[in-house]
Amino acid sequence: MAELQTLARPYARAAFSVARDAQSLPQWGDALTRLAEAASNDDMAALIGHPGVGSEQLLEMLQQLSGAPGDASLGNLLKVLAENRRLALLPAIAEEFSALREAYEHLRNVRIASASELGEAQQSGIVDALKQRLGDDVQVQWAVDADLIGGAVVSAGDLVIDGSVRGEMSRLRSALTQ
Repeated sequence: MAELQTLARPYARAAFSVARDAQSLPQWGDALTRLAEAASNDDMAALIGHPGVGSEQLLEMLQQLSGAPGDASLGNLLKVLAENRRLALLPAIAEEFSALREAYEHLRNVRIASASELGEAQQSGIVDALKQRLGDDVQVQWAVDADLIGGAVVSAGDLVIDGSVRGEMSRLRSALTQ
């Protein structure tokens, strides 16, 4: 996994630079997300690795899937990836691109899973606390997970804050058994 990220990083940085200069970060982000989903599909992954499928055929399919077939820069990225047999890196490139974009825009994507539905005041309080702690604006995806028993789990990239009853019970169990 780390090797894929290492290989994907220069491509993602180049794509980010082109998208930033063209002021088209959202469009590139959307296109790379679609391409990553396509490359992650088992059928497409088999085509990407198949020696009988030419790079021109793959490029045509992927450009259509990207939603931006007229974008020459995106087409050039796909062409370079195809020529270097790196199309399988598309999911890692999309992930790296997203991280670069979040840092540039001072925006963090956060997933909050709570044991029950939260009211608007509770959501607002959590969002304000996260903005203060992270120092960035946050875009929150809310989810309900009854298995948490109570509390919530906040995931923002590598940062995970487990304030759930299930998490506390797990920490207690671990402390008692050591």
